[in-house]
Amino acid sequence: MAKISTFDDWIARFQEWQKDIGYDPSLLGDYKFETKLGELHHAEIEFGDFRGQSKWEKVEQIPNQSIRDALLNLIVYQGDTEFASVEQQKNLLDTAPTDYDRQSLIRVNSEEMRHGWQMCYLLATYFGDSGKLEAQKLLERRASTGNRLLGSFNEPVKNWLDFFTYTQFVDRDGKFQLTMLSHSSFAPLAQSVAAMLKEEFFHMFTGNTGLTRIVRAGKIPVSIIQKYFNKWLSTAYDLFGTDHSSSANWAYVWGLKGRYDEHEAKGPAEKERLNDFARCHFFAECRKLVDGLNQHIPGDRPRLFVPDLKFHRSIGEFAGKNYSLRGESLAGDEYRKHLSEVLPSPEDDRLLGEIFKEKDWVLQMN
Repeated sequence: MAKISTFDDWIARFQEWQKDIGYDPSLLGDYKFETKLGELHHAEIEFGDFRGQSKWEKVEQIPNQSIRDALLNLIVYQGDTEFASVEQQKNLLDTAPTDYDRQSLIRVNSEEMRHGWQMCYLLATYFGDSGKLEAQKLLERRASTGNRLLGSFNEPVKNWLDFFTYTQFVDRDGKFQLTMLSHSSFAPLAQSVAAMLKEEFFHMFTGNTGLTRIVRAGKIPVSIIQKYFNKWLSTAYDLFGTDHSSSANWAYVWGLKGRYDEHEAKGPAEKERLNDFARCHFFAECRKLVDGLNQHIPGDRPRLFVPDLKFHRSIGEFAGKNYSLRGESLAGDEYRKHLSEVLPSPEDDRLLGEIFKEKDWVLQMN
């Protein structure tokens, strides 16, 4: 495939990508793909070794190649998640429980495409030939073949319980990542994600209201809902990266990516545990959300809960270790049996298929 030389070339490839994954652009109506730039929190770099200097407006202003490479990598990973999520969710358009949900999915997909568009605009506009190549590669990887860059974005989203849980938790991880990037020392990135964050809140709203409507309807057993929580929360924990990450450390030193609560944080950052710090904030926020869902469950039924941070991890100090949902260490055979009991199974898929035939498995949206 020929290399792109302009952003207009990339737009043509984007349209080919839509066709290749089977996404009909006419579904998007008059939605217009465009670059959007929000307001900067601060004109000066907010933390790290360059704190107090003017934020970089051009890549050429960045002091050395290591910083430029790290910045490019952050943009590539963010863009990859945006296109991957559309590939994961597009198959649900024909099975939406209500017109409202179908339109919500189309809006989520269109905004995720725009977010990927925005990241590719940055790559193609600011990073020369290497950026154009990376922008092109973002349209060549596929979630369906398992070669997206992060594990969560290769997982299948099979049904609407899957989708609502995904947008509740995986999109919430996206909010955390975008918030940390909104403090970036590279002004075009900080401005880009500021605009993206405003759109991301609708995605989380879709997940939370969808799950609330499911819980209130009472048709899907709490035990099955919990299994989907277990599936997506454990992989969402991994999205924050390794616990002692040199990449996160240097991204902070260089001002590229801040703490989640950078504006409110007091005292110096624990740079060696930045990822774990953000993951613990995410964990606490998810617990509050699940507590809210439990208020809609009758008192004689089981409660939903957030799995322990050690459960079913593929990244970090707990990767590949045998911990239960509650954080207890298990022997190998016992752990494998545990996973078969607490993650979605073919039988769960069959039961959900029967439940989805009922019109009232999810409440109508007012």
